[in-house]
Amino acid sequence: MSLPQLKLDATEARIAALDLPTDGWAAPARADALARLRVMGLPGARDEYWKYTRPEMLTAVEAPVAEVFAAEETPVFGTVDRLKIVFTDGVFDAEASDDLSLEGVEIARLADSADIHWAKDLYGALETAGQTPVMRPLAALNTAFASDGVLLRVTGKVSKPIALIYNHASETSDAILHHVVKVEQGGDVTLLESGPAAARFNNVLEVEVADGAGFHHVRAQGRDHQRRAATHIFARLGTESAFKTFTLTANGVLTRNEVVVELTGDDALCHVAGACMGDGEFHHDDTVFITHDAVNCESRQVFKKVLRNGAQGVFQGKILVKPGAQKTDGYQISQSLLLDGDSQFLAKPELEIYADDVACSHGSTSGAIDEDGLFYLRARGLPRGIAEDLLTIAFIAEAVMEIESQELQDEINARVEAWLERRRG
Repeated sequence: MSLPQLKLDATEARIAALDLPTDGWAAPARADALARLRVMGLPGARDEYWKYTRPEMLTAVEAPVAEVFAAEETPVFGTVDRLKIVFTDGVFDAEASDDLSLEGVEIARLADSADIHWAKDLYGALETAGQTPVMRPLAALNTAFASDGVLLRVTGKVSKPIALIYNHASETSDAILHHVVKVEQGGDVTLLESGPAAARFNNVLEVEVADGAGFHHVRAQGRDHQRRAATHIFARLGTESAFKTFTLTANGVLTRNEVVVELTGDDALCHVAGACMGDGEFHHDDTVFITHDAVNCESRQVFKKVLRNGAQGVFQGKILVKPGAQKTDGYQISQSLLLDGDSQFLAKPELEIYADDVACSHGSTSGAIDEDGLFYLRARGLPRGIAEDLLTIAFIAEAVMEIESQELQDEINARVEAWLERRRG
């Protein structure tokens, strides 16, 4: 079936504006991704999983102008002992980065890795698998055109987090980065991501977690008011493995975070969580698809959104339990706290189950601050603003607690409190 002419024209115009890297071991995967992109076309407002989020700013030939935001507070994760890898507008910054060596992990860059590399069999593979049953054309575009990224092969328990820091310096920057992580049997690593990255940012993270391995991911998407971003995480989990990811988003015009996870080994665990805080011209979309294809696996989706002054939040989450995936434990909750009558939360929770011995549930709610709780706090002498902040922190807490590290929990809570304090001011 051929693409409608308007979608075909938009796709070809976007492709023509980009340079396709053709050298190195990733060339075959890039060519395949480009071919797939031409077949599926860029997303449009009529596509089922884009009906709540208009993709035009993410698919336009040129990136919309985004004023560089001058942050005054301490950089996110600035107090955490970590190995820093810095990109500015999608370009690796060697001077700002640490030495790329750390016990238990091999670190390389997509842009300069050797022709024979372990990532050859993985680059684009999970992204390709994640295109079924829902097409994700922005991820295919990323695989084809990504200019750089980090390749991590984890062979042991890494002693400290690896931090990807994304700086934004140009009002018209259009960054495309693609990261690949392979956690081998028994390995364990924590990956941090932070910063606005660019005026428009397209980011893909592919993660393969082997038997008995662990992957922990905490991301803070920066305070730039005019940022646009589309991110994808694709993960495949082995037997008795663990995968946990949490994202905090504050501000930005448009953010679309997609997570696609396949549990292929028995007794695997997957937790996907997020919280966002938006004000005014703010649209935030979490789209999650988790497939259970093994026995006795657990998945959790926990998402909280705090919205005010007309901000919009979207959650689309699905749990698919394949035949034979008995003893599945799947849990999904999406909730929004609307701080005024102008904001909006749109939710599409889904369960699709083909096994008969499972425990799966989902729920979605939207509402204002609890007036009884507010009355209780104010009756004990707290000003209204502080009382509202405490209830907001309590509302977000379930998502933040999905982070395994207490130090990282504290860091995220500090960012939430800072946003609330600015809102009061």
